[in-house]
Amino acid sequence: MSADRIRVWVDGARVDEGPAIAALDHGVTVGDGVFETAKIVDGQVFARTRHHDRMDRSLAGLGLSPLDRARVDEGIEAVLADGPIGFGRLRYTITGGRGPLGSDRLDGPMTYIVTAGEAQRPAPVTTVAVVPWIRNERAATVGLKTTSYAENVVALSAAKALGATEAIFANGAGELCEGTGSNIFVVRDGVVLTPPLEAGPLAGITRALTIEWCREEGLEVREEVLPLSVLTEADEAFLTSSTRDVQAIGAIRVVPAQQTLAGELPAADLADRGLGADPGPVTARAAEIFARLGRERMDP
Repeated sequence: MSADRIRVWVDGARVDEGPAIAALDHGVTVGDGVFETAKIVDGQVFARTRHHDRMDRSLAGLGLSPLDRARVDEGIEAVLADGPIGFGRLRYTITGGRGPLGSDRLDGPMTYIVTAGEAQRPAPVTTVAVVPWIRNERAATVGLKTTSYAENVVALSAAKALGATEAIFANGAGELCEGTGSNIFVVRDGVVLTPPLEAGPLAGITRALTIEWCREEGLEVREEVLPLSVLTEADEAFLTSSTRDVQAIGAIRVVPAQQTLAGELPAADLADRGLGADPGPVTARAAEIFARLGRERMDP
């Protein structure tokens, strides 16, 4: 999805070209904001209500006012009005609005931003890379989808250098946590396992639907604390996200140790391994369930 094809709406007006955000917007100066990314299918937004509900939880977590759903829906309709997007990404962002240069806030209105554009459909199988940085499962922003994504940018860049499309984090206790923009599942002995929210991952919309729908269709799915080493033992593994749906992991790489200002961060105590060029049987079943029920239930 190229930048010149992205449709943009800010605070009541389409502004696809040119400046739209104030230099002193708190989302720009300190990353004070939250966002949602939803899938667009044939011009419709998938799981819109669940995304709105999660944004309200993120706003509350940052101490910001609740979502004005009518206002953001106005923006969504505005960016979808030019013609249907067959498959794409909708992102809507709300920031703290105009603020000072520090972390304090002013009392003015929040900024509403909605964008949309075409996206490439995901491949059925991908490669991930385990990175040496961690998710802090005790952070003030744990579980919130905030605009402060710098650590994800660094981690994903390191993963892409190894040919991966996603970076995988452990948490501070050395447990499997999540990707930069996805949740992770593993399969052992036919059972689907994924880290619980207490381990620090984002409460992904696709994650929740995958758990619900797979259980509905008879697959055993458990939320369990998992050591990072489960990646060396799993029979299968897959990612879930709004634009990946259920995507099999075919190979796992390990990002080398990294030098930081605080010293060297060790590489994960794992080795590169392959999981196959095709989705395993349980992953394939989960993907089929999600694809079928997702077509039937646009706003589940």
